[in-house]
Amino acid sequence: MPWTAHLVLAAAVAGVVAARPPCAVAQQEPSSIVIVTGQQATLPVPTLMEGPQATLANNEISDHLFLRLAAIGPELVTSGDRGFQPQLARSWSRRDSLTLVFELDPRARWHDGAPVTARDVTFTLKRAQDRSIAPRLASVTARIARVEAEGDRRVVFRFREVYSEQLYDATFHVPILPAHLLDGLGPSSSAWSAFAGRPVGSGPYRWVRREEGQFIELAANHDFFLGRPGIERVIVRVAVSSDARINLLLAGEADAMDNIPPPTTNLARVEAAPSLRLVPVPSNILGYLLFNQREPGHRDRPHPILADRDVRRALIMALDRDLLIRAVLGPYGHVPFGPVSSQLWIRHGAPRHSRQDQSTARRLLAGRGWVDRNGDGIRENRDGAPLSLRLLVSSSSVARGQMAAIIQEQVRQVGVHVDVVRVEPAVWIERRTSGDFDIDFSSANLDPSPSGLAYSWSCGGPGNVGGYCDPGADSLLQLATASPKADRGLWHSFLRRVEENSPAAFLYAQTFVFAVNRRFREVSIRPVSSWSALWRWPPPGS
Repeated sequence: MPWTAHLVLAAAVAGVVAARPPCAVAQQEPSSIVIVTGQQATLPVPTLMEGPQATLANNEISDHLFLRLAAIGPELVTSGDRGFQPQLARSWSRRDSLTLVFELDPRARWHDGAPVTARDVTFTLKRAQDRSIAPRLASVTARIARVEAEGDRRVVFRFREVYSEQLYDATFHVPILPAHLLDGLGPSSSAWSAFAGRPVGSGPYRWVRREEGQFIELAANHDFFLGRPGIERVIVRVAVSSDARINLLLAGEADAMDNIPPPTTNLARVEAAPSLRLVPVPSNILGYLLFNQREPGHRDRPHPILADRDVRRALIMALDRDLLIRAVLGPYGHVPFGPVSSQLWIRHGAPRHSRQDQSTARRLLAGRGWVDRNGDGIRENRDGAPLSLRLLVSSSSVARGQMAAIIQEQVRQVGVHVDVVRVEPAVWIERRTSGDFDIDFSSANLDPSPSGLAYSWSCGGPGNVGGYCDPGADSLLQLATASPKADRGLWHSFLRRVEENSPAAFLYAQTFVFAVNRRFREVSIRPVSSWSALWRWPPPGS
């Protein structure tokens, strides 16, 4: 039967199923789970999740439906060839320093029963490297020179250069698509829209239906070659407001929530519910104060205050970052050394962050000519201009707003005046991108790979909006990235160099806190893709 006919038949069945609301499904199927989240997936199809579609919601649904050749292992190490777990590929080996060979698992099947073959892999990577289709994927896979099939079960990746994350680049960025359904279709073909409406994958769950703005329903793939899922049905319910999500959880209308946001009173409410438990998960969130080293509105000029490294160092020394975290995140965060999230493997063994030292901060500022000349508590330079800065904060973040007020007071204690400028998210993005700020309160979603640090912390990084540039740091970054093994020492040298240059005050690496109903006894949540291990959970009561 042609795949289009499969879609028509499935759509007809879905029309019957749609009469049942998600809660009814959960009640009829004891091994169902209802997950409440803040955003609905709109296009959970590999190579289509670009631009506005590059959302966490799309990626997490995609990871239920589609598999990669291999997955990052529990240690989250992305360098070398060992820290990965088989998925569509049962094994891999090297022919030389530029060539990786993957052997596909002969048991792997698409949801329509067709076998997964080498053709699927070459088709998917060809799409991913086409900049007219997937510019983001084309960029991150640019070091893959070509991908070739050797028969139905073997795929050969050839790389342009030797570096430590070849396996990561070959496996992480692009889950594999079914070529037998999609090969030959133009990028703008309406058939792609039909496939996006009812994706056919190779993963542990099959697509059932989507009710726009309400929920997505998935069903267990009983023929999944890695093992039958213990949970039969997954309902991903949408509630935009975090308060609404928590209330659904407390009322028993949802079994799980993907992250309980600050303030800590939210955590206390959930923790007090006897039917729920909290599950801490390392996140990819990094919060920091970015110092603009270029003058706002004049990117060709140095910033009149923040181009001075000693001033930047003084601002960092003025801060009690541990207090900031305790006040807003409680135990679910730590002060990082350098621009490193809780997920990055290079954080292990890194030096400790510097502690608050306001006397050193005062000495540094005085040494650069900033003195309180008129006795008003704020320092001035020799021309009488006050040491006054603007801190840009997005109004969408309660946590950053709370921290900004504490930061304002802490730097005032060393003679620095800071105006907190709260703006709507769209305005914040525009001003940050254009460099229209003195200090930006940034919150970044980092890649699981440390090589992604080049995006914001190298001279030519596209996300380097603060004008930070140190060729020495770039050289260390290149050495660490090119190392054939997972070399923490090289990465720590890069982090030390960044810390010495003080381009930012790195405030917190956040730990997410998930909530799960206690009827699910054996819970595994993967930091890189929250619910992708859900199929391994045993059914409740087992």
